[in-house]
Amino acid sequence: MKSLFFIVTIASILLSSACSENSQTPVELGNREGIYHVGNLDEPSDIDPHITTGLPEYLIQMALFEGLVSKHPETLATVPGVAERWDISQDQKTYTFHLRKDAKWSDGKAITAEDFLWSWRRALLPALGNQYAYSFYIIKNAEAFYKGDIDDFAKVGVEALDPHTLKVELANPASYFLQLLDHHSMYPVPRHVVEKWGKADERGTRWTRPENFVGNGAFTLYEWMPNQVLKVKRNPHYWDAATVKLNEVNFYPVQQTATEERMFRSGQLHRTENVPLDKVAGYLEKNDPNFNIDPYYGSYFYRLNTTYGPLKDKRVRQALAYSIDRKQITEFVSKSGETPSFALTPPQRNGYQPRARQLFDIEKAKALLAEAGYPNGEGLEPLELLYNTHEAHKKIAVAIQQMWKQNLGIDVKLLNQDWKVFLDSQRNLNYQVCRGSWIGDYLDPSTFLDLFTSYSGNNNTGWENTEYDALVRRATSAKTEAERFELFNQAEAVLLEEAPFIAIYTYTKKYLLSPSVKGITPNIMDYHPYKYISLESQPEQ
Repeated sequence: MKSLFFIVTIASILLSSACSENSQTPVELGNREGIYHVGNLDEPSDIDPHITTGLPEYLIQMALFEGLVSKHPETLATVPGVAERWDISQDQKTYTFHLRKDAKWSDGKAITAEDFLWSWRRALLPALGNQYAYSFYIIKNAEAFYKGDIDDFAKVGVEALDPHTLKVELANPASYFLQLLDHHSMYPVPRHVVEKWGKADERGTRWTRPENFVGNGAFTLYEWMPNQVLKVKRNPHYWDAATVKLNEVNFYPVQQTATEERMFRSGQLHRTENVPLDKVAGYLEKNDPNFNIDPYYGSYFYRLNTTYGPLKDKRVRQALAYSIDRKQITEFVSKSGETPSFALTPPQRNGYQPRARQLFDIEKAKALLAEAGYPNGEGLEPLELLYNTHEAHKKIAVAIQQMWKQNLGIDVKLLNQDWKVFLDSQRNLNYQVCRGSWIGDYLDPSTFLDLFTSYSGNNNTGWENTEYDALVRRATSAKTEAERFELFNQAEAVLLEEAPFIAIYTYTKKYLLSPSVKGITPNIMDYHPYKYISLESQPEQ
């Protein structure tokens, strides 16, 4: 009933506008009025950039906020954002950012270096529960502040030299640091608004409501109807407002890809975030110009709760990993050009390749399970496999359920939850096995390998390993790229041996895109800033 209500509600919102304008579709009207209609995967849990981790949130946040730097929409090279330029010391540890004097919040108030200092301090307050707090650890003393070893933020390597100059001192040189600054965890938030509606470290306050919201991106929030639509409009105070072509972006939280595809085909969406798995072959066969499959810098995997009963034994975890035929999943279930994955990190532009592998080996899996005391699955209680509501995740879960039953004799119960509830279950380890994924935050293997450190807020498996932590930490201070990659390889070997996760495949990005949309160039991060997107009316057929 909930799903039916959602479909009917979304359709009524979109179609009512079409009927009132000579029966034009929302896409046709949007082309004329500069309103971009897009699918958004799911209802965002929040839009505060310091307390979220998922794509449904980030797709909106990149319209509402901007960091010190940004990325080129085609090459992904670092380009100026709020900072118009920066200087880097000879030892590569000190960055001095020069902020634009015309950078403003969406309420017209000037953005200063102090705004970044306060925002980053907020992001490191333990009570806020920022799962990305570890991203700041590359900054001198940031980890010590987060862990309470020091309580004076002035000792952290961030200093506002004057209203338009921010100095950042790193603990060690990091070639990816500038890329990291474009991540949502590093976005500034407006102190004068956040503190009006609660404490700095208070989650879920009303500062992100449309009537209260203030951001610094190319757009600003003006309407949010939960489970129906979230609307943003052009921000006239944005420093680069002249570049922005769109007047609005409307985000629709469509969980079901079949519903999203119907909305696209009926002229209600300019772009989908996904395509139903059973429709991919047809689009490929027809060579449909609206259908796209692009490489994507992400890994699809399953997390294992290592604090749960039999999953405390790494032999059980290894058996589960070795009994999955990833090639069968990519060829017969996902069927969208994904490649089987046998490690955590996807192929890297910089040449890093993991040596260790989680291979498909049924005999080894059976032997490990028997060694753990569960021959042919005997004595092992049925496992629960949790995934967020989405038909593609369900199909993969069913396939793995069958593999574990056929190959190991293990019964598996499937459980699905809506996005926000799923995130809470994952974060609180209220699961046994759950679907996981990671899209690279920047182009470096550390964005994946940091994930399973004990100090990562996104680990969510209960697994801790001092050897793994030490290897990842040592890699941050390695003097050469070769030394760094060798340490990463050793760390990934530990991770795969311990198996707190199961690799499944490397993503591709599949979506439908209207020919009226201009300014989108495929790239491995699926990064498409809305400020560069425009719409063109199409000739009548």
